[in-house]
Amino acid sequence: MKVLEEAYLARNKKINKIELLKQEQKALDFWNDFENICKGSYENLKDVHEKHLLKCFGIYDKGDENSFTIRIRIPFGQFTVHQAKKIAQTSKKYGKSCIDLTTRGQIEFRHLKLHELPIVLKELESVGITTFQTAGDNFRGLITSPLDGYSKTSLIDCEKYFNDIQDVFLKNEEYIGTLPRKFNTGILGDTVNDCNIYGHDCSFVLASKDNELGFNLYLGGKVGVQARPLNLFIKTSQVKTIFKTIVDLFKKYGFRDNRNKNRMTYFLDEIGIIEFEKAIIETSGIALKTAGELLVKDEYKIDNTSTIKLKDNKTAVYFSIPAGIFSAEDLEILSTLMEKTNSIIRLTHEQSFFIITDDENVQLIKDSIIYKKFDSFHNIYFNNQIACAGVNECSFGVIANKADAIEMALYLNTHVPISNAKIRMYWSACPKGCGVHGVADIGFEGAKVKDENGNFCDGVKIFIGGKATTSVLEARQLTKAIAIPKAQEVVKELLNIYKTHRDENESFESFDSRFLSTLSIEQIHESVGL
Repeated sequence: MKVLEEAYLARNKKINKIELLKQEQKALDFWNDFENICKGSYENLKDVHEKHLLKCFGIYDKGDENSFTIRIRIPFGQFTVHQAKKIAQTSKKYGKSCIDLTTRGQIEFRHLKLHELPIVLKELESVGITTFQTAGDNFRGLITSPLDGYSKTSLIDCEKYFNDIQDVFLKNEEYIGTLPRKFNTGILGDTVNDCNIYGHDCSFVLASKDNELGFNLYLGGKVGVQARPLNLFIKTSQVKTIFKTIVDLFKKYGFRDNRNKNRMTYFLDEIGIIEFEKAIIETSGIALKTAGELLVKDEYKIDNTSTIKLKDNKTAVYFSIPAGIFSAEDLEILSTLMEKTNSIIRLTHEQSFFIITDDENVQLIKDSIIYKKFDSFHNIYFNNQIACAGVNECSFGVIANKADAIEMALYLNTHVPISNAKIRMYWSACPKGCGVHGVADIGFEGAKVKDENGNFCDGVKIFIGGKATTSVLEARQLTKAIAIPKAQEVVKELLNIYKTHRDENESFESFDSRFLSTLSIEQIHESVGL
């Protein structure tokens, strides 16, 4: 513990402005007066303090009193028919029917008015949905497999442990806006990594030790950085205690000086993994075993039937939602279909969702209006796509992004149609990387470039070779910033190479490991016409 204390003292001699604001007012005090605040002038909300406090409750001030955004926590990425209808009705009435699906299996509403925010939040709370702690220095939405408990490769049903973790912090005053920085968590009981499990500050990853199933612990992941393994095995009965131990250590000793260097990964850089392992054991009082055999070894794939066969005569039907852009009207239709087929929805980290239903209902779902609507977009380039909000919704954005991602997918489907393939294309509108482009098969980072006339236009840097199946981040930068039309041509040629040389049904990730990674960047440049 001495090492943690010394690091804390060395890095917190001068704390940042947000930390000073946290000392001035508790988040819950602000929340208790929220209705009165929303009745007042928008000008009263324009300072940094208020924006920090708003984020503690999942609210983003986008620049005027009629353009607030909220992020809605959807535990397990799953909601009931009743909740689906309420989400749709509320979005339609107050948010111009806009529903965005996020990379943590959550939902965002946009275009909300300040004075209507309390009404919107009460409507959602009436069906057990909250926006608490979905932004700012808080615990973001937990991630797990969208097929948890149903998949044939699901060895541990994580719902109980997911809820145990959430119970530690959700609506708990001790943890509302009090962390040094945001904290992302994932738990995976499946042998298939279908939730970017290594991309979180804290990850519990399916493993086996002494013939017992549990989790190996990984810490320090974030955008562009994969979590690193600790030599610890966590039994299922220990998950809640170990999670609380980790976050309490981070809360107590984490850095509060430079906000750009205050995530868990920087804390681990400073103190070292071994010292943190010792601190976990000492603080929890549990004699943890060393890490077990990691069981997460596979990647998932949506075949050209858009279905995955599950346990107990159930099937998951996949809806690929281009760039995660959905609507209230879509959700209303979907909720009626859920009711008719007694099905559930599970949102994915790739901004899409599964409907899980009895086998007998699959054709009924595929014959539905809503399935046919998104099947009209259907090509493999939408199946594993991510695109962050972009310049129109984010002050950090450089390019439109969502529209660019959709246009790229349509272009590629026209020029390089492929069946039974998996290609993960993730788009970030700026270097912050919220579209997790660094772990994509083909990743795009928004940039401005000059066209042939010397005028600035939208462009991207292209990355290849990110990995979902391991905790090793291997993305390589393929290009400097190039204009988007040129990027389309480059990716087209890259995918022609994949189409020509891949083994039957081989994913791009596997193809990269087997073939592309043996080539130099210069050789790939020559092959794609750079």
